[in-house]
Amino acid sequence: MAIWKQSTDLAHINAWSRGTMMETLDIRFTGIGDDWLRGTMPVDPRTRQPFGLLHGGASVVLAETLGSTAAMLTLDPTTHLAVGLDINANHVRGVREGLVTGTAKAVHLGRTTQVWEIRIEDERDKLVCLSRLTMSVIATPGGMDAVMRS
Repeated sequence: MAIWKQSTDLAHINAWSRGTMMETLDIRFTGIGDDWLRGTMPVDPRTRQPFGLLHGGASVVLAETLGSTAAMLTLDPTTHLAVGLDINANHVRGVREGLVTGTAKAVHLGRTTQVWEIRIEDERDKLVCLSRLTMSVIATPGGMDAVMRS
């Protein structure tokens, strides 16, 4: 059974990235299942550190993008939103080029918090980064439109 309460159309979800860091880093949502969200990010000059490896911070941006977007998709945006409380990342393998793919899966979907695990892998399906993201679920009188106007 799907955990999503919002539209899971990938074109619609990708449109949320216009004009953001996600667009700058070319992060794209590429797949969605009943309980997971997947996206990619290139390893190129925008995402590498000075030694030519994927920057750990870029991995964290991908992880938080996937986890926070997935969290929002589980909520009714007219009444609730999700904001990040904590993220950790274990960088287990370096990547110099290509595309990395992250997959976010819910570990806990509570009334006031959510916990997401995000696995980032290289093009050979080798684990690059394992991240855990904790989200706070906040009631939003007036919905997301009211939050965006404030």
